[in-house]
Amino acid sequence: MKFWSKVITIAWKDTLSEMRTKETISAVLVFTLLVIVIFNFAFGANQEVMTVVAPGILWTTFVFAGVLSLNRAFIPEKEQGCLEGLMACPVSREVIYTGKVMSNLFFMLIVESIALPIFAFLFNLPFLSPQIIVIAVVTTIGFVTVGTLFSALAVNTKAREMVLPILFLPIVIPILIGAVKASELTLAGQSWNDLALWLQIIVAFNVIFLVVSLLIFDSVIAE
Repeated sequence: MKFWSKVITIAWKDTLSEMRTKETISAVLVFTLLVIVIFNFAFGANQEVMTVVAPGILWTTFVFAGVLSLNRAFIPEKEQGCLEGLMACPVSREVIYTGKVMSNLFFMLIVESIALPIFAFLFNLPFLSPQIIVIAVVTTIGFVTVGTLFSALAVNTKAREMVLPILFLPIVIPILIGAVKASELTLAGQSWNDLALWLQIIVAFNVIFLVVSLLIFDSVIAE
């Protein structure tokens, strides 16, 4: 219980900080809405084409929105000279990492909860189906798990805004492929059984990288 209370404290700190400034979530939401509108104008006239390309559009949007959000995971502490203070807190590095993951996950899920109804309305596709929601949540967990680790690695570099996507995007390709394929099957009207393989791949990726991230976060943040 002590572990999770400390995790929630760190996540709550980040949440309050973002709610005061609203810098990151505002930028991510504007970017997401712009991408949705642009692609809707590009493909909206042809419903057959839209059904084919919609899963790719959905996850491309979420990936780049996520990179914008994850880039800021440790930057506020770095810019304010508080990162060393955070690392000096009498808690384990696993607590800090898990707290950051939870706050990043919270912000990403907010963006997705706003974006999915807009996708569903503009593209006239079932983006609010239970399958799509489960795929989005499971994939976002893996996305944020890896992204938080690489954000900690990039924060100490001069070109951190460029370093994060370069290091991070190749690693998350497996879950993005799984998310796109599972979304395609869902939009084609397939059952849960047809999605099982791709969901299992995503969950396996999540578990592996969560364990690895917890093991190496101390070394990464100390670089």
